[in-house]
Amino acid sequence: MAPTTFTDADRALFDRRLYGLITVSPAGARLPAPRPVWFEATPDGDLQLFSLAGSLKVRRLAEDPQATFVVATPPGEPEAWVSVEADATVHDDGGRELADRLTDRYWEDEGKRAESKAIWAAEDLRRIVLRPRRVTRGPAV
Repeated sequence: MAPTTFTDADRALFDRRLYGLITVSPAGARLPAPRPVWFEATPDGDLQLFSLAGSLKVRRLAEDPQATFVVATPPGEPEAWVSVEADATVHDDGGRELADRLTDRYWEDEGKRAESKAIWAAEDLRRIVLRPRRVTRGPAV
Protein backbone atom coordinates (compact mmCIF):
# COMPACT_ATOMS: atom_id res chain seq x y z
CA MET A 1 0.00 0.00 0.00
CA ALA A 2 1.35 3.44 -0.94
CA PRO A 3 2.11 5.87 1.88
CA THR A 4 -0.46 8.64 2.31
CA THR A 5 1.04 10.53 5.25
CA PHE A 6 3.86 13.01 5.54
CA THR A 7 7.10 12.35 7.40
CA ASP A 8 8.84 14.89 9.62
CA ALA A 9 11.28 15.53 6.75
CA ASP A 10 8.35 16.18 4.39
CA ARG A 11 6.85 18.66 6.84
CA ALA A 12 10.21 20.40 7.26
CA LEU A 13 10.32 20.89 3.48
CA PHE A 14 6.68 22.10 3.41
CA ASP A 15 7.41 24.59 6.19
CA ARG A 16 10.01 26.36 4.05
CA ARG A 17 9.19 29.30 1.80
CA LEU A 18 9.20 27.27 -1.43
CA TYR A 19 6.87 27.19 -4.38
CA GLY A 20 4.83 24.07 -4.89
CA LEU A 21 3.79 22.89 -8.35
CA ILE A 22 0.19 21.78 -8.77
CA THR A 23 -1.06 19.94 -11.81
CA VAL A 24 -4.75 19.42 -12.55
CA SER A 25 -6.35 17.44 -15.36
CA PRO A 26 -6.35 19.49 -18.56
CA ALA A 27 -9.31 20.00 -20.83
CA GLY A 28 -9.54 18.42 -24.25
CA ALA A 29 -6.32 17.46 -25.97
CA ARG A 30 -4.09 19.70 -23.84
CA LEU A 31 -1.21 18.20 -21.89
CA PRO A 32 -0.97 18.56 -18.10
CA ALA A 33 0.99 21.68 -17.15
CA PRO A 34 2.18 22.33 -13.57
CA ARG A 35 1.60 25.76 -12.07
CA PRO A 36 3.64 27.31 -9.22
CA VAL A 37 1.63 28.07 -6.07
CA TRP A 38 2.01 29.24 -2.51
CA PHE A 39 0.86 26.53 -0.11
CA GLU A 40 0.85 25.25 3.46
CA ALA A 41 0.57 21.87 5.14
CA THR A 42 -2.29 21.49 7.59
CA PRO A 43 -2.14 19.78 10.99
CA ASP A 44 -4.55 17.16 9.57
CA GLY A 45 -2.01 16.00 6.97
CA ASP A 46 -3.43 17.83 3.97
CA LEU A 47 -2.01 20.60 1.80
CA GLN A 48 -3.89 23.77 1.00
CA LEU A 49 -3.56 26.66 -1.37
CA PHE A 50 -5.80 29.41 -2.70
CA SER A 51 -6.89 30.55 -6.12
CA LEU A 52 -9.28 32.97 -7.76
CA ALA A 53 -12.83 31.61 -7.88
CA GLY A 54 -12.94 31.89 -11.67
CA SER A 55 -9.52 30.41 -12.34
CA LEU A 56 -9.03 27.54 -14.72
CA LYS A 57 -7.65 25.33 -11.94
CA VAL A 58 -10.79 25.84 -9.84
CA ARG A 59 -13.02 25.08 -12.83
CA ARG A 60 -10.99 21.97 -13.74
CA LEU A 61 -11.06 20.69 -10.15
CA ALA A 62 -14.85 21.03 -10.14
CA GLU A 63 -14.93 18.67 -13.12
CA ASP A 64 -12.16 16.30 -12.00
CA PRO A 65 -11.32 16.66 -8.28
CA GLN A 66 -7.80 15.30 -8.31
CA ALA A 67 -4.37 16.84 -8.62
CA THR A 68 -0.69 16.20 -8.25
CA PHE A 69 1.62 18.41 -6.23
CA VAL A 70 5.41 18.59 -5.99
CA VAL A 71 7.77 20.63 -3.85
CA ALA A 72 11.57 20.46 -4.10
CA THR A 73 14.65 22.03 -2.59
CA PRO A 74 16.18 24.85 -4.63
CA PRO A 75 19.42 24.58 -6.63
CA GLY A 76 22.55 24.62 -4.51
CA GLU A 77 21.07 22.36 -1.84
CA PRO A 78 21.07 18.58 -1.62
CA GLU A 79 18.23 17.18 -3.71
CA ALA A 80 15.02 16.53 -1.80
CA TRP A 81 11.46 16.48 -3.07
CA VAL A 82 7.99 15.30 -2.13
CA SER A 83 5.35 14.37 -4.70
CA VAL A 84 1.69 13.98 -3.78
CA GLU A 85 -1.20 12.44 -5.70
CA ALA A 86 -4.32 13.86 -4.09
CA ASP A 87 -8.06 14.14 -4.03
CA ALA A 88 -8.93 17.82 -4.19
CA THR A 89 -11.78 19.80 -2.72
CA VAL A 90 -12.57 23.45 -3.39
CA HIS A 91 -13.99 25.45 -0.50
CA ASP A 92 -15.81 28.77 -0.55
CA ASP A 93 -14.54 29.56 2.96
CA GLY A 94 -11.06 30.31 4.22
CA GLY A 95 -9.51 31.51 0.97
CA ARG A 96 -8.86 35.07 2.05
CA GLU A 97 -7.49 34.05 5.46
CA LEU A 98 -5.18 31.55 3.81
CA ALA A 99 -4.06 34.16 1.26
CA ASP A 100 -3.23 36.58 4.09
CA ARG A 101 -1.29 33.91 6.01
CA LEU A 102 0.66 32.86 2.95
CA THR A 103 1.34 36.48 1.99
CA ASP A 104 2.97 36.91 5.42
CA ARG A 105 5.01 33.76 4.81
CA TYR A 106 6.12 34.44 1.24
CA TRP A 107 6.73 38.20 1.27
CA GLU A 108 9.40 39.50 3.62
CA ASP A 109 8.93 43.08 2.39
CA GLU A 110 6.13 44.85 4.29
CA GLY A 111 5.19 46.93 1.25
CA LYS A 112 4.78 43.83 -0.92
CA ARG A 113 2.73 42.20 1.85
CA ALA A 114 0.36 45.15 2.03
CA GLU A 115 0.07 45.33 -1.77
CA SER A 116 -0.70 41.61 -2.05
CA LYS A 117 -3.23 41.68 0.78
CA ALA A 118 -5.02 44.60 -0.87
CA ILE A 119 -5.23 42.63 -4.11
CA TRP A 120 -6.55 39.50 -2.34
CA ALA A 121 -9.11 41.57 -0.40
CA ALA A 122 -10.69 42.68 -3.68
CA GLU A 123 -10.89 39.15 -5.14
CA ASP A 124 -13.25 36.20 -4.72
CA LEU A 125 -10.88 33.52 -3.48
CA ARG A 126 -11.27 29.77 -3.03
CA ARG A 127 -9.32 27.49 -0.72
CA ILE A 128 -8.16 24.27 -2.37
CA VAL A 129 -7.44 21.32 -0.09
CA LEU A 130 -5.36 18.39 -1.30
CA ARG A 131 -5.88 15.16 0.63
CA PRO A 132 -3.00 12.78 -0.17
CA ARG A 133 -3.74 9.37 -1.58
CA ARG A 134 -0.10 8.64 -2.45
CA VAL A 135 3.10 10.32 -1.26
CA THR A 136 6.52 9.67 -2.78
CA ARG A 137 9.78 11.37 -2.00
CA GLY A 138 13.35 11.50 -3.13
CA PRO A 139 16.07 11.24 -3.84
CA ALA A 140 15.97 7.47 -3.75
CA VAL A 141 19.24 6.27 -2.27
